[in-house]
Amino acid sequence: MRAANPIGARSHRSGTIHSVSERFDFTGDELAPAYRAAVDAIEAGDLVVLPTDTVYGIAADAFKADAVQRLLDAKGRGRDMPPPVLISVVESLDALATDVPEAGRKLCEKFWPGPLTVICHAQGSLMWDLGETQGTVALRVPDHENTRELLSRTGPLAVSSANLSGQPAALDVYDAEAQLLDSVAVYLDGGVATGGQPSTIVDLTGDVPHIVRIGALSVQQIREVVPEATTDLEPDEKPQDEQPQDEKPADETVQDEKPADEPTEAPVEASKEKIDDQPGDEKTADVRPADEAHDS
Repeated sequence: MRAANPIGARSHRSGTIHSVSERFDFTGDELAPAYRAAVDAIEAGDLVVLPTDTVYGIAADAFKADAVQRLLDAKGRGRDMPPPVLISVVESLDALATDVPEAGRKLCEKFWPGPLTVICHAQGSLMWDLGETQGTVALRVPDHENTRELLSRTGPLAVSSANLSGQPAALDVYDAEAQLLDSVAVYLDGGVATGGQPSTIVDLTGDVPHIVRIGALSVQQIREVVPEATTDLEPDEKPQDEQPQDEKPADETVQDEKPADEPTEAPVEASKEKIDDQPGDEKTADVRPADEAHDS
């Protein structure tokens, strides 16, 4: 039996009673029940709330279009704000993205795992539908050991901040439950998120890296690695301002990236998403790639 804490049946705004959500402890050494429940939920096309190094994120199988749509519906978002994608290791970058510039690789090597989301041209062979991404994908490796282990078992997950669109990103599982209710099958309780800010988003689809959202990493930190990085944002602009900037990727092939997560959180959310990063919506900027404009 799963060592779960049933949250109880709740009714959506429509008044329909849905199945019971479950909450699992995602700390300590006894993690087997939590991993098993989360993997089962993801494989079934259901949603999972999980902790990241930034904020809590709401996750779905990135390769199940109906699951991704369920994620967007749970947050109250449209397809024009696709979620970013969380991966477990830096080595997965080339499996999901193409034409990644050397400067972008330097940023990933320096800040992954960590609060950096990069918007890249997506591999054309990928069979997924994250929304209106314009051929881009927002990617991040979270600095949360247990969540990375879960990602290694599930594969890439579409992850946006665990909150209703327009509301503050959840910093603990109880806040996420209060906002998302039974739209989520499994809640993983990893304690209070220590990051608090969504990830910084950098668009790699143009000629030079372009900072589209300032989050946990400052412009100075990015430029210490890539001095040529550009930005249209003020150095002290806070991610919570969350007015997505409708930037379009270099060929706007970036998902609205703004993948908020942060924590997951997210494609500016992958591509103009008000990236909740990652998970966070953190009042996240609707980042779109390149000119563009994911959230965990």
